[in-house]
Amino acid sequence: MLDFIYYPVSAILWFWHKVFGFLLDPASGYAWALSVIFLVFTLRALLFKPFVHQVRSMKKMQEFAPQIRELQAKYGDDRQKLAMEMQKLQSEQGFNPLSGCLPVLVQVPVFFGLFHVLNGFKPGAPSNYIFDANDVASFVAADFFGAKLSNTISQSPEMLAAFGTDRIEMMVVGVPLMIAAAIATHFTARHSVQRQTADAAAQPQTAVMNRMTLWIFPMFAIIGGPFLPLAILIYWLANNFWTLAQQRLVFSRIDREEAAQAGAPAVVESTVVDTTPVPEADTGDAADTTKDQPGEIPGVIEDRSRDTDKPGETR
Repeated sequence: MLDFIYYPVSAILWFWHKVFGFLLDPASGYAWALSVIFLVFTLRALLFKPFVHQVRSMKKMQEFAPQIRELQAKYGDDRQKLAMEMQKLQSEQGFNPLSGCLPVLVQVPVFFGLFHVLNGFKPGAPSNYIFDANDVASFVAADFFGAKLSNTISQSPEMLAAFGTDRIEMMVVGVPLMIAAAIATHFTARHSVQRQTADAAAQPQTAVMNRMTLWIFPMFAIIGGPFLPLAILIYWLANNFWTLAQQRLVFSRIDREEAAQAGAPAVVESTVVDTTPVPEADTGDAADTTKDQPGEIPGVIEDRSRDTDKPGETR
């Protein structure tokens, strides 16, 4: 029923395995692990622009949080009117909260699609979507530090033995991956939370969500890790490393844009105001001339009619 997800996921994994299988041994666990990692990178690269849009939408939502609260307080009893006013505000300011969720919504089916494809790699299976019998056998035989990519730590000893591994070997590789995935998830969430405004972080709903992303979500890697195939843990870790690097890149670019806008010259009636100091004119000669004219008081017009009187005449 979800073949429209399974086939593209398996096709991307197949492509990267051909690339790394050419460079390395096709049956090598390193080739398969790198294929999973570059499956993540391929999908996240396709979602780069939606991620940038998500960051900008979330930032605008934080900027207009006071207006949103005013609308909620004003139309709290009228849900229809509140929805109309919220849509009007979003349309005027150019942001859509739902579109900001696109990268996360797309990653969820991909995660489960990869989980399903990995479960299809079984000893003796004739095919697995894009993969033929030789590819399936290559994946099953692939050894990653003694552990198998399609197996989980919680599987029975008989199942692990059928794949040529055991629980100790799975734990030696799986437990560090679980811990690393949890730490990466925490720091990715922390980097995002630090971008929130003080006003947004003070909201009760936001505070609860921040605690969940910082502490609860990373614990999923520890609690659920033993039940996930090793390749899924590699996927999880690679996805968080990509997210952290992408956040730093996008956030720094947005910061530079805002700094450039803040440093732009002031504009008054579409005319750029020149803030350069005007040099003082050379008034030395005029000052000297003024000094040489005694009796002149600035701002007072002097009566010079006396200059034309003849000597001895009086008025």
